[in-house]
Amino acid sequence: MPTLELKDLYDRFRDPATIKALAKLIGEEARKLPGPINIMEVCGGHTHTIMKYGLKQLLPETIRFIHGPGCPVCIMPKERIDHAYILSRQEGVILATLGDMIKVPGSRGSLQQARSRGADVRFVYSPLDVLKIARENPDKTVIFFAIGFETTTPMTAALMEQARRVGVENLLFHINHVTVPEVMKELIDSRDEHIDSYNNRIDAFIGPSHVSVIAGAKIYKPFPEEYGRPVVVSGFEPVDVMEGVLMLVRQFTQGRCELEIQYKRSVTMEGNLNAQHLIDKYFEKRGLFKWRGLGNIPDSALKLRDEYAAYDAEKVYEEVLPKEEIEDHKLCICGDILRGMADPTECQVFGTACKPSNPLGSCMVSSEGACAAYYKYGGLI
Repeated sequence: MPTLELKDLYDRFRDPATIKALAKLIGEEARKLPGPINIMEVCGGHTHTIMKYGLKQLLPETIRFIHGPGCPVCIMPKERIDHAYILSRQEGVILATLGDMIKVPGSRGSLQQARSRGADVRFVYSPLDVLKIARENPDKTVIFFAIGFETTTPMTAALMEQARRVGVENLLFHINHVTVPEVMKELIDSRDEHIDSYNNRIDAFIGPSHVSVIAGAKIYKPFPEEYGRPVVVSGFEPVDVMEGVLMLVRQFTQGRCELEIQYKRSVTMEGNLNAQHLIDKYFEKRGLFKWRGLGNIPDSALKLRDEYAAYDAEKVYEEVLPKEEIEDHKLCICGDILRGMADPTECQVFGTACKPSNPLGSCMVSSEGACAAYYKYGGLI
């Protein structure tokens, strides 16, 4: 019996003939459109697929991609990064976080710089690795700087559950988990007089599938029903994205406005109910959370419930953590890119002063950032 290899699972979703066939179908369908349509791919994973496989070049000019804010590292404001930096510099503290956070610049420096200055900063692939660090260092306070959308939130909740189960008491959490639907609404009808989100002209959304595996596709129901924007939840392979685009174009040509699932091999309407229950056990909504480039968005992030305040690093270290907001670098247009109002190449420092080796903004740092995608796949290297 032949051995199943990883590439066997994705090869057919990267098949050039299938991609070109879908492009042809999209082109034929797009000729029925009365005008151009702007499709926002919310997630940075979709942006990288679009750039890596040249999908923009395969589509007619009437189909336009708008890059969205679905990159958890990119949307993290400087003040939250400063929190991580300050916590890492506290005596007796080990700060652990996911790897993409290493180079994101705050106003005081990045976590990489904090480590070079003597801080004990560790980068993990899974939140559950933090439990091992805490158990091996009982004389230290281990703080997990948790980031991510609905996708990674259950892992943080599982870490909390396991820590309480085995009696680990030297583990704290700095929670920066954010949620997708609220920022999508903000992009359509911004409340902030300083940010004109109407200028991004979003006609439809490609919804992130990994978020939907956890939360369920149901979280996107308000967009076709209340905002008149169709949503197709798509996988991340190029065939997935192209089929998702075709499904959206057909909705426009057929006069429909619906929520559809392209990524049916993993996404359901209800999602993972066990994960949702675990999240609800430990987390509740924040009143406001600042998104880089988008401002403060109501109910768009999570925090630990009050009964778990003893585990909350923001409360335990409240006296040393600043609360004032911090402006981004004046030359960086990451905020405009995250709002879908600019492409990375419109930034005057893109690829020159701002590169992955020396990022001025978070969109160039993260593996899911739009600037990193354009730099990596745009012919600059």
